Amino acid sequence: MTRVEINGVPASIDGLHRAATGNYGHFTSMQVRSGAVAGLAFHLRRLQEASAELFAGRATPSDRMIVDLINHALGEQRNASVRVTVLPDVFDVRGTDVMVSVGEPVPDNARAPLRVCSVGYERELPHLKHVATMGLTYHHLQARRAGFDDVLFVRHDGRLAEGSVWNIAFWDGERVIWPSAPQLPGITMQVLRIGLAKLGIPDEQRRLTGASLAGMRAAVAVNSHCPAQPIGAIDAVILPEFASLTTLLLRAWNEVAWDELGPAR
Repeated sequence: MTRVEINGVPASIDGLHRAATGNYGHFTSMQVRSGAVAGLAFHLRRLQEASAELFAGRATPSDRMIVDLINHALGEQRNASVRVTVLPDVFDVRGTDVMVSVGEPVPDNARAPLRVCSVGYERELPHLKHVATMGLTYHHLQARRAGFDDVLFVRHDGRLAEGSVWNIAFWDGERVIWPSAPQLPGITMQVLRIGLAKLGIPDEQRRLTGASLAGMRAAVAVNSHCPAQPIGAIDAVILPEFASLTTLLLRAWNEVAWDELGPAR
């Protein structure tokens, strides 16, 4: 069962209606385990930077306030899926509201390898995790109707960018490669890059196109639900060595300690 609070109190019907029908705001999603979060500082920075861009001139919550609101919504629950959404305060043009949704934790075990199709699409303000998600949802559903599991977005200049709700990592037999293109800098991707550095495994961002797939041995989708979801094929290109990349990224994931939320103040 999902619990929703806005500014630390149970969400009213009016508040939920505003969140459901408005399309201006931003959010971050995280998994909480034993009261800790992977990449908590990255989540907080994402919220601060997006608020500065989308709500310039409005008062926005501090990192400490965000953590307190998460802890308050969690209550005694130590394992959960949490989404923090920042919305404009309709009653005060100088402020913002923070909505925290708490649900059951998502198992982080990978599913069967995905079959992904590529499609030309660019999210608005791709560096932000904003609430205007109709376009990516539409293309995801179209891919499912065509018999695929998900979709990989390709920019107008042919560069591979990101999946519907995930970043993509490739393996060429020597290093982990991330597309260099406007995209959401995913928290899981950032944590994995720290872990790879700890292991001494090279990784880099590089301009990739559909033609680049021929030189890749494996690919995985990474997000807060799963740090290494194997991708078995992109369009007609088979990527057979996904197990090796999955194992490598899970090692990197386990190299980075999770951050305690700590007690609410």
